[in-house]
Amino acid sequence: MASRARVRAPELVGAGGWLNTGGKELTLADFRGKITVLDFWTFCCINCLHVLDELRELEERHRDTVVIVGVHSPKFVHEADHQAVVDAVARYEVHHPVLDDPELATWKQYAVRAWPTLVVIDPEGYVVAQHAGEGHAHAIARLVAELEAEHAAKGTLRRGDGPYVAPEPSTDDLKFPGKALRLPNGHFLVADSGHHSLVELAEDGETVVRRIGDGQRGLVDGTSPRFSEPQGLALLPAGGDYDVIVADTVNHALRGVRLADGSVTTLAGTGRQWWQGSATEGPAREVDLSSPWDVAWFDGRVWIAMAGVHQLWAYDPATDTVGVAAGTTNEGLVDGPAAEAWFAQPSGLAVSADGGTLWVADSETSALRFVSRETDGTTTVRTAVGTGLFDFGHRDGAAEQALLQHPLGVTVLPDGSVAVSDTYNHALRRFDPASGEVTTLATDLREPSGAVLVDDDIVVVESARHRLTRLRLPEEAVRVESVAHRTRRAATEVAPGALRLDVVFEAPSGQKLDERYGPSTRLLVSATPPELLLSGAGADSDLSRELVLSDAVAEGVLHVSAMAASCDDDPEIEYPACHVHQQDWGVPVKLVADGVRRLPLVLAGME
Repeated sequence: MASRARVRAPELVGAGGWLNTGGKELTLADFRGKITVLDFWTFCCINCLHVLDELRELEERHRDTVVIVGVHSPKFVHEADHQAVVDAVARYEVHHPVLDDPELATWKQYAVRAWPTLVVIDPEGYVVAQHAGEGHAHAIARLVAELEAEHAAKGTLRRGDGPYVAPEPSTDDLKFPGKALRLPNGHFLVADSGHHSLVELAEDGETVVRRIGDGQRGLVDGTSPRFSEPQGLALLPAGGDYDVIVADTVNHALRGVRLADGSVTTLAGTGRQWWQGSATEGPAREVDLSSPWDVAWFDGRVWIAMAGVHQLWAYDPATDTVGVAAGTTNEGLVDGPAAEAWFAQPSGLAVSADGGTLWVADSETSALRFVSRETDGTTTVRTAVGTGLFDFGHRDGAAEQALLQHPLGVTVLPDGSVAVSDTYNHALRRFDPASGEVTTLATDLREPSGAVLVDDDIVVVESARHRLTRLRLPEEAVRVESVAHRTRRAATEVAPGALRLDVVFEAPSGQKLDERYGPSTRLLVSATPPELLLSGAGADSDLSRELVLSDAVAEGVLHVSAMAASCDDDPEIEYPACHVHQQDWGVPVKLVADGVRRLPLVLAGME
């Protein structure tokens, strides 16, 4: 067995305390004898949610030797609220201990730079591996097997149950509902995400008429269907085989529902998550999707807020095909032609009354965006509210200076303005395209994630209160105190001029970089503001690059996206298993004369 670097693991400290432990406060000593995997996550981050799903099999298979510990490290102000973390742990069915670290104390001790990051600690309390981003579950599984054998032989492995204590189960009819839809009969269809099902409610928004789905996580069609955390819903044009289309988020699929008998059919997606290099168009049930969060009928197709890859896709029922409609997979806020635009976890869609505009809640940039068809037939993406990945808050007024905080839903109002479910501000906001003004319609909601118009009222999905809330559309805006925030992470002090960027990647044990079809690595670099980078921006296959930083910019953010593909390194295997590892970093930097001239970022391995 190859020798490993041994670094003593720092203590686990978090001002919010521990969840899923039955009230017990834990220390590293409580994990001695176990293989511990620290998962640094934040609940806004779609990549973090993907990793939670990746780890489920490892967690179950090695339950007597491995303890996964979530270290919740917030990006948004709302995510530092302890009750919000409690809700998120329940919402995403996190079945391991979670340390609430609102001040990023443990994040700093482990020198973490990105969400998500996984750190493996051996049974003797030493850090033996670090992985950033998605796609590392297989590598960690291999490492766990090696550590189990090594420490069983040494007598330092302790088998048995871990410290996880399950919380009390929910008894509400709804559990973290995502989106809602008003049906032609006046009832509501609700994506009951936490119960992995759809619920039809009567006109009062409370009485359960029927449930579609048995409440168990799964991908099953027919009259006894299963879903996995469904979110978006949209009515399909009359005359088709199905009445409603569902964004079945964690199944990475679109499902069709026939209301007459509640039968469900998978219309698009394979059940597998899309990765770089996968097909971006083709027969709908042969193309992988990635966390579709919302759907809307626009421009003759079903448009999809594909949160997992920061794009908009479209499904065409007439041809039974699916493909990319806008976005590049790069995360950020860039307007322009649809094929060149950047999004960041688009999570809500709504179509204008005239059918000419698709409004988009772009959650990670805290932005309201829109897609429109130009007179020359091209499709363009523009931003109405929002400035980028790191600016957010609750501020009304002119759209160019107004602020939202991680919105998940949009609803077109009768006057052509747009109601925004401003999720992390617990508010319903309004953008008026005619005046260019942003106002607040309602506050004191709890993580609103969508809304539906009913005559002169608006019915809001209060996700964290597990209910629909009916409000009268106000004639006047609610006055709120303006608050502005930026994501607060310690900036790396770098020197102006030449900066060496090294993305560290070590292929998992028994694997090598896959070069059969060309370069197996990809590195994309950009900056906010763009003037920060004098040279070194753009894409290439080398994981190391010389950047040149301007001395005219005092501070900014380097955006780094890396991907590496590795395959089994055994010539006897005819069809080797291959895996993709990928991560996006947003690294705040401050330019000082004596700053560092090398920036290492660990994708997999040890620096």
